[in-house]
Amino acid sequence: MHTQSQTEHHWLDQFVGKWICESECVMAPDQPSTKTKGTEVVRSINGLWIVAEGEGEMPGGETGKSIMTLGYNPQSNCYVGTFICSMMPHLWVYKGTLDAAQTVLTLDTEGPICDQTTIHNAITKYQDIITVVSEDHRILTSQMLGEDGHWHQFMTAHYWKQ
Repeated sequence: MHTQSQTEHHWLDQFVGKWICESECVMAPDQPSTKTKGTEVVRSINGLWIVAEGEGEMPGGETGKSIMTLGYNPQSNCYVGTFICSMMPHLWVYKGTLDAAQTVLTLDTEGPICDQTTIHNAITKYQDIITVVSEDHRILTSQMLGEDGHWHQFMTAHYWKQ
């Protein structure tokens, strides 16, 4: 079976390349934010998928690694993908939509409730939101649905193409 890439697949092409990243994360409201830097290399797989391999600083001086995959499923009319990282054993599975202006991709997922020191067994909803600012700048924000029914943003990362 061979699938031809569509407009939605081509939208992902803008992420292909080498990027540097600066992120800020707040794991609990009463904790100070943590700032880190990293790099990411994004490649295309036959114009249907992108694979983003990231590496960056972690609090405490360690190096964290991550892999994100993104593609478009024409049958379900949505963006799909996954995310894994060296800091946790959870496989994040994405299902997402692109806004009408084609600048904001909202990726819905579910995962364990995390706080600064532990990962709990309870599952909640998360969103990773990719905003294209320009051809060489994008922002990733991550938010979690709280017990209060409101979204709580806990991470912002700026990526600049090299």
